[in-house]
Amino acid sequence: MNNTNSRSRRNFNRPGNAPQNGNRRYGPRPASNTSAQAKSNKTKSNLDPRRLIKSAVPLDEAVYVSKRTFDDMPINNKLKAAINKKGYTHPTEIQDKTLEQLIKGVDLMGIAQTGTGKTGAFLIPLIHRLMEGSRFQTLVMVPTRELACQVEDEFKSMAHGLSLNSACFIGGTNLDRDMQKLKRHAHIVIGTPGRLLDLYNRRALHLDQFSVLILDEFDRMLDMGFAPDVQRIIKAMTGRRQTMLFSATVDMTQQHLIDQLLRDPIVVKVSTGATTGDHIAQDIIKVRDGDEKFEILLEMVRQDDFEKVLVFAETKGWVKRLHKKLVSAGIKVDLIHGDKTQNNRQRALDEFKQGRIQVLVATDVAARGLDVSDVTHVINYQLPRTYDSYIHRIGRTGRAGKGGKAYTFVE
Repeated sequence: MNNTNSRSRRNFNRPGNAPQNGNRRYGPRPASNTSAQAKSNKTKSNLDPRRLIKSAVPLDEAVYVSKRTFDDMPINNKLKAAINKKGYTHPTEIQDKTLEQLIKGVDLMGIAQTGTGKTGAFLIPLIHRLMEGSRFQTLVMVPTRELACQVEDEFKSMAHGLSLNSACFIGGTNLDRDMQKLKRHAHIVIGTPGRLLDLYNRRALHLDQFSVLILDEFDRMLDMGFAPDVQRIIKAMTGRRQTMLFSATVDMTQQHLIDQLLRDPIVVKVSTGATTGDHIAQDIIKVRDGDEKFEILLEMVRQDDFEKVLVFAETKGWVKRLHKKLVSAGIKVDLIHGDKTQNNRQRALDEFKQGRIQVLVATDVAARGLDVSDVTHVINYQLPRTYDSYIHRIGRTGRAGKGGKAYTFVE
């Protein structure tokens, strides 16, 4: 372990060693009327830091264990073999409670924390129906490129050797190549709204041919930034027969849109949609902005238990700044933000997954859909703007029933 400056080391993984309830501050008061402060004020969060302090529930109290295995479930035998080959024996709670209804073709809204198998919950019944002879096409819309790629990877893994095809369309890739891909039939198409709409406007993507629609992380898909594109795509899906909405959170202001999308849906809530994972220990660290704030971050990531750390910052500028300073400090680190090319984003994610880097610094582009196992810690370098954003960020740790820790710097 590397030593830090003259400040004594603290073990942030021990309960109570992070400053509780804002009782301690670090660093000098920032200078007033600076451009950095003015920029920060534009994005000031109204989130109450007291909501971000929570002890973890012991894992043996939090883990759901299905009474049936995948072999017991009413799905195609070849699909069972593919699932078993992946090493899965029991369905997760969201998979267990939705399978039969989705096979029947009913509409559904599923609420479950990240890392609880939502992708499998909609892919397994779709693949089963295709293997049993049903003829239909599915459109899966997601808010980020990374999530789109991960959904397609999961589909290919489950459908390996089953003669089922997929296509993935995201920004930052070659448009002409995408148009060529559309000449080949795909049972499932996954994409981000902007690229899907672009292909539709070019008359390369025929949305009226899709009968199943899935919105993954639907709360983000229906927010102010995505809603117009999503609604245009849905309007063009004149053959839609089944709709599924999945997310970890629910924004009640979107209820009127949800009601327009779903017909007599079943609602399965594995979580309330308003709380964080019970098995994630959460705490705040009160600081003053400035160099000393970075020193605390550096002290944290240099501790042995901080093996795989995801650091969130509010802007691309902050991500770049933190990345540069961590590199200078000798930390193995990379970064992800919206201006990076898709290849660079994927390379950074792969290196983080494989443990070649210890720290990944990111904007909220990484808060949704990043499927990285064994993230030990999530650190919010600034207070997130909304509680929904906070929930999705810290959901990158404590996945699949494992414990995790989340810290938020509060100025």
